[in-house]
Amino acid sequence: MSGARDPSTRRGLFAGWLDRVRGRGPDGLRRPYVRHHDGFVSLQFVRAQTQSRMVAGDPGRLLVDYTRTMFGALLWQPAPRVLGMVGLGGGSQLKFAHAHMPGTRIEVVENNPHVVALRQAFGVPDDDARLAVIVDDGARFVAARRNAFDVLLVDGYDEHGIPAVLSTQAFYDHCRDSLGADGVMACNLYVRDPDTHVAKLRQAFGEAQVLAVDEPKMSNRVAFAWRGALPALDAEALVARVPEAVRTRLTDVLPRLAKRIVRHRTLSGI
Repeated sequence: MSGARDPSTRRGLFAGWLDRVRGRGPDGLRRPYVRHHDGFVSLQFVRAQTQSRMVAGDPGRLLVDYTRTMFGALLWQPAPRVLGMVGLGGGSQLKFAHAHMPGTRIEVVENNPHVVALRQAFGVPDDDARLAVIVDDGARFVAARRNAFDVLLVDGYDEHGIPAVLSTQAFYDHCRDSLGADGVMACNLYVRDPDTHVAKLRQAFGEAQVLAVDEPKMSNRVAFAWRGALPALDAEALVARVPEAVRTRLTDVLPRLAKRIVRHRTLSGI
């Protein structure tokens, strides 16, 4: 009959309608939205879950505690030449590094172009000689950049948590290989089984080359993994190496982590 639709066409139309209802684009990726509330600007995929948050009048401030902790990687590499990031979100860490680490080139990968499309709403600067935001699969991005980074920050999440491609042993092996000889990575582990991820990091870097710390005010853990030897310095000297522009903005983080590094070095006999 001339007016009848093929069943596969009807299924396709229904799937497209369902994606729109669920906030997905034609590419099947979740479309985030911007929420303004109580002086904050938030990036959300669903109402009950905030992916990123910034102070409306202070876009470069690291508001969420774990984002500050991840910059503890500078205790290993205080003046990175190249900083890699997996996951853009609202760009909090990117903006902090761009504003306070002028000697560092920043390369950020984000797999969801709908997130990147909101960069202006969150005050993320345009790409320039020091900054590149790349739309790509995070695992593929890291695998293609052997020995590229002095510091790598991994904070890649979708509406379900850490994507499967960012949870494999191969991914963590590629993270290791993407670092220079004395490079370090920091990984946000907001998952039910952080020990599984830590075990994969230890498999990639070595038992003594991984330090996992609980975030005091949050329910996540930040894991650091590094190549090369730990600096043979006391906690105060470790902190003093970090440039003042960054150090003075992380006074609640760096001394605490420096003590953990010294303790880890002692317990590991390295």
